[in-house]
Amino acid sequence: MTGPNPPRHLTVAGNGIVSSASPRAAAVGLRVLQGGGNAFDAAIATASIEWLTLPGSCGLGGDMFAVLYDAKSGRIKGINGSGVAGSKATYERYTAGGANGMPLDGWHAAAVPGAAHAYATLNREFGTRPLSELLATAIDYAENGVVACDNVAGAISGSAGKLGKFSYSAAQYLPKGKAPALGERWLVPDLARSIRTLAEEGAESFYKGAIAKEMVRASDEDDGPFTLDDFARHETEIYDPPTTRYRDVDVYTTAPPSQGLINLLWLNILEGFDLRGAGFGTADAIHLMVEAKKRAFADRLRYLADPRFNDNPIDSLLSKSFAERRRATIDPARASDSQTAGDLSDGDTSYFCVADGDGNAISFIHSLSAGFGSGVVAGSTGIILNNRAGRGFSLDPDHINVVAPGKKTMHTLNCYMLARDGRPWVVGGTPGGDRQPQWNVQAITAMIDFEMNVREAVDSPSWISWPGTDPAAIDTPLSLRIEEGFGDDVIADLESRGHRIDRHQDWSLGSKHQLIALDGNGILTGASDPRYSGGALGY
Repeated sequence: MTGPNPPRHLTVAGNGIVSSASPRAAAVGLRVLQGGGNAFDAAIATASIEWLTLPGSCGLGGDMFAVLYDAKSGRIKGINGSGVAGSKATYERYTAGGANGMPLDGWHAAAVPGAAHAYATLNREFGTRPLSELLATAIDYAENGVVACDNVAGAISGSAGKLGKFSYSAAQYLPKGKAPALGERWLVPDLARSIRTLAEEGAESFYKGAIAKEMVRASDEDDGPFTLDDFARHETEIYDPPTTRYRDVDVYTTAPPSQGLINLLWLNILEGFDLRGAGFGTADAIHLMVEAKKRAFADRLRYLADPRFNDNPIDSLLSKSFAERRRATIDPARASDSQTAGDLSDGDTSYFCVADGDGNAISFIHSLSAGFGSGVVAGSTGIILNNRAGRGFSLDPDHINVVAPGKKTMHTLNCYMLARDGRPWVVGGTPGGDRQPQWNVQAITAMIDFEMNVREAVDSPSWISWPGTDPAAIDTPLSLRIEEGFGDDVIADLESRGHRIDRHQDWSLGSKHQLIALDGNGILTGASDPRYSGGALGY
């Protein structure tokens, strides 16, 4: 491999690490750990600062998934904080005017936000500090202004066209008719009131109280899809996450409607190949990984949907025999030109992770879906809504993921935990839509097959096989986007095997991977992806 490799260092600590794409969020999370809070307390505080420092990526109007290890009980658990399509979001409504796809902005692109309920649930079940304490800095930022960095000024400016379509959004994000300038204080008093209400009154206020009523009022004002019952019925699910063993490591990920199973399907296929023998970053290794990716993504598209609407065949999909059949279809010398599902008859987001000195660890991802979600701020709440329904649902009546009231769309959001002997070894993940499982599997195999530490794994060159599962891009011809750090010979070899190559400069593909490793003896190591201006902070 070639390309720049400036010296970078592991973050090493014994009491706790927060690794986030927002250094300011990581700093607030670390302060919670230093004040005696646990990893789950720090996660809530970190998330709340990301709402304000990564405003296009996440917020109270989005969704959240997590995989965590609770040292007190010795349990690994998953959290599903996603919401449903509104009661007025019907197939007939959208197709009556001849639409072929769901709207990508506006009220009908949004699903009921699940994040707020999930934060309160995480706090109740696993936290040690009151929600009001953990959200205090976010309230201060929102009331008194967060100084706009590139992630604020640039993100809002880049989405000004979308935000300017909606009056409440324009007022909040484009004060004086334009985005806040770099270094300017950006105040969001309406959002501050909503965060304070959540902090003081809990999820009840968001889903049954004043916040829910204002969101539904604003929805009705613009002929939106929601009713009060849509919010009142919302719940957060805590569950035993799906898992598979890859080599000698147990891999846990988020369950449907998250598409985290792609990670497990993909690793099961790869397990039958000698990646270590092929060598990291070689054409042989990359070719096998790309071909396995195509099969794992195809199986997700064919078989998985909201488990309340679909009998997801998870046991069959995760069986080693199914992986063996899928592996047998891979030609080591030639790229396949389509993503075809196997026969069972025999994603803008923010990710961070936290670990503490007591052994607690959480892998945490939250999102508005596309940048600034639907673009709609829900009335005077100051809360910008996701566009998960628009990005995820199909209007093909025969599609497993066709839109329906009360249904959850499949999610690109996913994260993972690696464990040995029932205890966490690594928590990791990245934002990036359908890029998420691709970067996740690249990091997992780097650490397991090639024995890299977390710093080496995130610094390694990266690739993306495109498209993934996004309905808007699914018919795009397959291509391999690859950073030039792999070297000309490797790229030329892949091209000779039939891969359509799209070259990218080193560290340019956009991953924002965050990783923390726990050695089992109280030492933590963390790393934040060099492709983004995040940080892994510890003490």
